[in-house]
Amino acid sequence: MKDIKKVNYDGYKYIDGGVCAAKGFCANGLYSGIKENPSKKFDLCLVVSDVLCNAAGVFTQNKVQAAPVTVSKKHLEATGGKARAFILNSKNANACNPDGIEKSEKMCSLAAERLCIPSEQVLIAQTGVIGQTMPIEPIEDNIDSLVYGLSYDGNEKAAIAIMTTDTVKKEVAVEFTVGGKICRLGGMGKGSGMICPNMATTLNVITTDCAITSEVLKKALSDVVKITYNCLYIDGDQSTNDTCAVMANGLCGNDIIDTENEDYAVFKQALYIVMSNITKMLAKDGEGATKLLECNVSGAKTENDAQAIAKSVIASDLLKCAMFGEDANVGRIACAIGYADADFDITKFSVVLESDKGCVKFFENGAILPFSEEEAAVMLSDDEIKINVMLADGAEKATAWGCDLTYEYVKINGDYRT
Repeated sequence: MKDIKKVNYDGYKYIDGGVCAAKGFCANGLYSGIKENPSKKFDLCLVVSDVLCNAAGVFTQNKVQAAPVTVSKKHLEATGGKARAFILNSKNANACNPDGIEKSEKMCSLAAERLCIPSEQVLIAQTGVIGQTMPIEPIEDNIDSLVYGLSYDGNEKAAIAIMTTDTVKKEVAVEFTVGGKICRLGGMGKGSGMICPNMATTLNVITTDCAITSEVLKKALSDVVKITYNCLYIDGDQSTNDTCAVMANGLCGNDIIDTENEDYAVFKQALYIVMSNITKMLAKDGEGATKLLECNVSGAKTENDAQAIAKSVIASDLLKCAMFGEDANVGRIACAIGYADADFDITKFSVVLESDKGCVKFFENGAILPFSEEEAAVMLSDDEIKINVMLADGAEKATAWGCDLTYEYVKINGDYRT
């Protein structure tokens, strides 16, 4: 099972629709031929707003950046944070190619011509194999079908089209109220491997009909990324293509959010709900994964200390292997806490592991406690495990997400290209 357990929040309702949940957004996905036969899985998609949107994006921190990252950054700068459409493909990352920029720009212009908009209003993201020439012919041959097949319930086709080694599509949407107006915010993401903190190797499109300026939208996105996608860890490899963009068309009719006021706080929480749920979906669908791991650190002196410890625990290959084997080798947790770049008192930390099948306390005041191997095994047999670390040093907290490390991960990455 790859479904995650969603947390309910007062004032927010989960709804269907993904990137099409918000008013005025349509989408489509299809098989173009970028992926080889006989799979014929969708590999090209488009998300479009009825009207011009305020937009913001965050991108990979890898020094080697794929062509679509460069092009999307350029378009956002040229338009002053505006966008109307987002075109994406899977199977080919269009990274490290001498004609990469040309191909990404061409994809944007092909979509723009059919939509009758400037090409700078089209953002682009691509994912797949690095260092393979991106064929433009499949895009040219299928752009008409892609555009003319746009629909207000095309979110599922779009979400499927960006999958690579993902085993399930990933989309979430919520409904909330701003200034007396009902607003919606939804998103889709992809990612399964080559995922490391600092944006992970994910492609993410988020849409909303809430009215908000590009500047304030960028602030909200940057803040939420730090506590969601930047706290996601699968295998320690940071991609060249990481992209997360938000488009806000304002069609719900609220007074535009242009300062960090109460309406901004409501919007930002909606953004967090969608992005944190997609983050958990990405973690649970890590390549070969059988378990979602969540590390919650509390009682830290600073948020940075809490994040450092949470990421350190989630990133431990030894712990990930133990979780796969359902082995309560919890000394590995203490070890990962100890080498985190954080300031804390090692004589005061406690650790509790819990799932829907049980809860076991393993450490108190920095020392191991007696525990039942049988109870631990039952608790660890669930597919979602929470690792709760209490530091007793302050009031700050943080959460990081990851998955177990399995035999299947090696198999997938041993012959991914061939």
